[in-house]
Amino acid sequence: MTAAGKVSVRIGCCGFRSSRQTYYESLDSVEVQHTFYQPPQVQTLRRWRDEAPAGFEFTLKAWQLVTHQASSPTYRRLKRTLDEEEKEGAGFFRPTEVVRGAWELTRECAGALGARALLFQCPASFRPVRENVENMRRFFRGAERAGLVFCWEPRGGWPRELISELCEELALWHAVDPFAERTLTPGRCYFRLHGRKGWRYKYEDGELEELRSMLPRDAASYVFFNNVHMREDARLFREMVEGGD
Repeated sequence: MTAAGKVSVRIGCCGFRSSRQTYYESLDSVEVQHTFYQPPQVQTLRRWRDEAPAGFEFTLKAWQLVTHQASSPTYRRLKRTLDEEEKEGAGFFRPTEVVRGAWELTRECAGALGARALLFQCPASFRPVRENVENMRRFFRGAERAGLVFCWEPRGGWPRELISELCEELALWHAVDPFAERTLTPGRCYFRLHGRKGWRYKYEDGELEELRSMLPRDAASYVFFNNVHMREDARLFREMVEGGD
């Protein structure tokens, strides 16, 4: 915890990108990517939790069967073949058995990791049409949270007014790359930085200072780097935040 008036933020990377033990030595948080493509065995995630130092925090991405249609190229990393009914019902928060099952496994993974925040990353093909909006409402109203923070990263040209409305109505944090788009939940920040000019980008000190100024005081935030220099940028940003007033 930080003192009153100080920035309170968890800083890490989207994925370990190295051995876990090396990662634990320099950063205090990670966004787990495995759970999006193919969730590991729950006992594996419990082992990760047990081996991590006290105070280390995991967040995770919801399994793609919740958010992405079976036509998504990300399904190439799925370790089993879906039958035709599952393919038809997968993704887009649909009220189907395959989505419900994927959500239950995602929630079990979150429990195994002791996670506090869970990211629902949507593809650009998930457009702001009536059916998708209603599926979202149905899903998030019925999803058991058990203390979890739900973060939503919309793509696909969603109007900002609609994003704001849904975040307020469904108690969602608006997840963004803050250098590409301003969050509509500025008191509840979940930032994912992909590089301003692509994955190989390295953030400059002035940009990291600007990033720091975007974070609310006296409210928890998350900042995860997802560029080639992610480890270095995350460590530098952590030093900057800890050394600030």
